[in-house]
Amino acid sequence: MTDEDDRRDVRSEAEGAVPEEEETVNSAEETTDGDSGDDSGDGEKKKKKPGSFWKELPVLIVVAVVLALVIKAFAVQAFYIPSGSMENTLQIGDRVLVNKIVYHTRDIRRGDVVVFNGLDSWDPETHISKPTNPFSKALRAVGTAFGVAPNEKDYIKRVIGIPGDHVHCCDAQGRVTVNGVPLNEKSYLYTDPVTHEQNKPSNEPFDATVGKGQLWVMGDHRELSYDSRSHRGDPGGGTIPTDRVIGRAFVIVWPLNRIDTLPIPDTFKQAGFKTASMAAPATPAVLGIVGTLPLAYLRRRKHHRR
Repeated sequence: MTDEDDRRDVRSEAEGAVPEEEETVNSAEETTDGDSGDDSGDGEKKKKKPGSFWKELPVLIVVAVVLALVIKAFAVQAFYIPSGSMENTLQIGDRVLVNKIVYHTRDIRRGDVVVFNGLDSWDPETHISKPTNPFSKALRAVGTAFGVAPNEKDYIKRVIGIPGDHVHCCDAQGRVTVNGVPLNEKSYLYTDPVTHEQNKPSNEPFDATVGKGQLWVMGDHRELSYDSRSHRGDPGGGTIPTDRVIGRAFVIVWPLNRIDTLPIPDTFKQAGFKTASMAAPATPAVLGIVGTLPLAYLRRRKHHRR
């Protein structure tokens, strides 16, 4: 074989290699095109998901707000603590949850921490500047609804006397008494964190009988609380109407390091004054039952005679 034949073979091999490379590239391009078509389809699907989420987000927000408002209106509401009148039990800035259903299932009890509306009855303890524009008013309304902004017309106090109770201060040992039974209030009265001195049950004497549909309420920080003692010149003699009670504060939910429940102190579980306050409403019923016994006996004798 001549050198020229060798060159022809080399050229033919080289020429043969070119189509193979081109075929390989073309094949790869076709494969890539096919894959990219599938990827673009997946991409479109993936793009549709975020799109549909953003479309649904406003609906979810509206539903969440509506549910929160319904719960707030009928079941549980959060409240912001703007003053120190309930220290140390509640601190300024605490958020509490208030059960609005509980008093539809049971009566208000002594020792309950209640939130009530003081509109047209008590002057506000804390004066809060009113919003000056519609946007600020809307923000304040939302903040108040969710317990992140104060409401100057709502108060939080501890119930000391319920309808029919005789509340008095002070006895020979300086204690508040309910129907003659002294309260041991050391577990919740304000204690100075520096001096460790505790408030007296009251720095001013008082003597009141709680009327029907009324409550005698006091703050745990007795030296700071503007409560029933300070409103004795009002038409209710310092008491507040039970129908103005929004609900019972039962737990602190914020800040996180202060999460705690708000149970009724043991001193209010004494049996002595329960009988005294319950005797009045129960008396007519008892008298009615006692009065019907002779009549029932006479009717039975008459029936046997026949």
